[in-house]
Amino acid sequence: MSEKPYKSNNFTHKLIHTYSAALPAQTFSLIFILSASLSLQITISTNLKPQPPPMESTALFSTTFRPPSLHLRSRLSKPISPFKPPFLRSSPPPYPHSFTTKPLLLLKPICASATSIPQPTEPKTLHPQGAKIVPLTLSIAIGLLLRFLIPKPPDVTPQAWQLLSIFLSTIAGLVLSPLPVGAWAFVGLTTSIITKTLTFKTAFSAFTNEVIWLIVISFFFARGFVKTGLGDRIATYFVKWLGKSTLGLSYGLALSETLIAPAMPSTTARAGGVFLPIIKSLAVSGGSKPNDPSSRKLGAYLVQSQFQCAGNSSALFLTAAAQNLLCLKLAEELGLVIANPWISWFKAASLPAFVSLLLTPYILYKIYPPETKDTPDAPAMAEKRLQAMGPVTTNEWIMIGTMLLAVSLWVFGDAIGIPSVVTAMLGLSILLLLGVLEWNDCLSEKSAWDTLAWFAVLVGMAGQLTNLGIVTWMSNCVAKFLQSFSLSWPAAFGVLQAAYFFIHYMFASQTGHVGALYSAFLAMHLAAGVPAVLAALALAYNTNLFGAQTHYSSGQAAVYFGAGYVELPDVFRIGFIMACINAVIWSVVGGVWWKFLGLY
Repeated sequence: MSEKPYKSNNFTHKLIHTYSAALPAQTFSLIFILSASLSLQITISTNLKPQPPPMESTALFSTTFRPPSLHLRSRLSKPISPFKPPFLRSSPPPYPHSFTTKPLLLLKPICASATSIPQPTEPKTLHPQGAKIVPLTLSIAIGLLLRFLIPKPPDVTPQAWQLLSIFLSTIAGLVLSPLPVGAWAFVGLTTSIITKTLTFKTAFSAFTNEVIWLIVISFFFARGFVKTGLGDRIATYFVKWLGKSTLGLSYGLALSETLIAPAMPSTTARAGGVFLPIIKSLAVSGGSKPNDPSSRKLGAYLVQSQFQCAGNSSALFLTAAAQNLLCLKLAEELGLVIANPWISWFKAASLPAFVSLLLTPYILYKIYPPETKDTPDAPAMAEKRLQAMGPVTTNEWIMIGTMLLAVSLWVFGDAIGIPSVVTAMLGLSILLLLGVLEWNDCLSEKSAWDTLAWFAVLVGMAGQLTNLGIVTWMSNCVAKFLQSFSLSWPAAFGVLQAAYFFIHYMFASQTGHVGALYSAFLAMHLAAGVPAVLAALALAYNTNLFGAQTHYSSGQAAVYFGAGYVELPDVFRIGFIMACINAVIWSVVGGVWWKFLGLY
């Protein structure tokens, strides 16, 4: 059918019709929208009195000129169907002959509200892209200062000195954060390859490290506990049994974390996925609200108690925290291999850790007392929560069986020739095959993959520094310095342990601290004559205990502080007090216990 000519009093519409057939569809559509906007402005300028629009379209109509958008309206005498290019239409579009004041919709609008007139949006604040300039400059400057301004010792090779400068820049970046941790570690790795300090194969060798993959898989186990609700159920049972008083609540929560810690190797996951939700529920029900004077009624004490006990729970078991596994791996690179590590770790930590777990809630009850002493409603609340959960699900039973298998093989695996990482792989495979976890759950665990990236970089660099003799050179220098004071090995042990502990105020990550300093401090202990196994285990235990120093000292610290129950000055005050108390407990009780075990 041939197109019939149309008539229009509008010059713009005539122009569009004349050239529509000659223009591409996309170009013509743009011209059509612009012309409709021009028609709207012409109509507004003729002072026609608009009729009130229907109630539902009030928010979409305005006589203020706007650029073409989804809020566009035209005052046409009859509706216009969406325009089609000539090759798609079967008849000419019905163009209007006159204009009225009734607003009609040309394009379907999208609006969040139908009762309010949209206001001009605030311009978005533009944040600078890429690395932060000041931290970037300082991090690079530290490495350059060592590389070019400090003379290289004669006992150190140029390659080792250059790698040390790159390593120090990487560590400085972990503290100053010019980029996210994983990104900055990758930049450091790239620098070591570009400068030909390390070959590509050597730089990436740590990515096949068994301990690093064991740490990554531990994140997936923790996700299984949270997804199935098993950790929540266990903690709720302890609240039901011990929750008649505030002190009993704190003991119930601490003991429940101790129970699940060896099979849930992530302190952050335990804090954020299991215990903080329970604490918040108990606190709010007791009239204790975050960021409110009522926080001291119940919530502040429970948060601090759980926060301070978490370090001892993590120190008790080798598989209770990712940094524990990394410590033993770094010790192995210095030639120190601990036989039957899971049992050896637990035996040495058991007495001081249990004493600390028993004393910490009571000490905090005295120095940071809650206003609410009794919680008679807590067991009833826990009972209702358990009823709402229903019976133990199939996935929870699978999780229980898998974790019992994993812990058993971690304990006895060395005797039957099954490495720890193979045990973790077996457990994860069971969870995937039986549908407790899906592969998307693993892919979405970003912290696991981020940890793989930067852990591998730090472990790889630390290993190469050991191979190139840097760690030996540094330990000998420190040993000579300590010997100049005629210190015995117990005195040197105390000084080095205290320095390793309190230097954590400069770090925002326990694992980052281990990757940066554990090898060097262990080498200093060995050079000062400290028994090897004692030095390795004591440093590793300290790595868990200093996680409660500040609000940024660990992942769980950020979780608990973010709940809003504890003021920042109280975090630092209680953190320092409990650090000193833990130091006394682990030194006195641990010292006697380690002597009994024959560690020195």
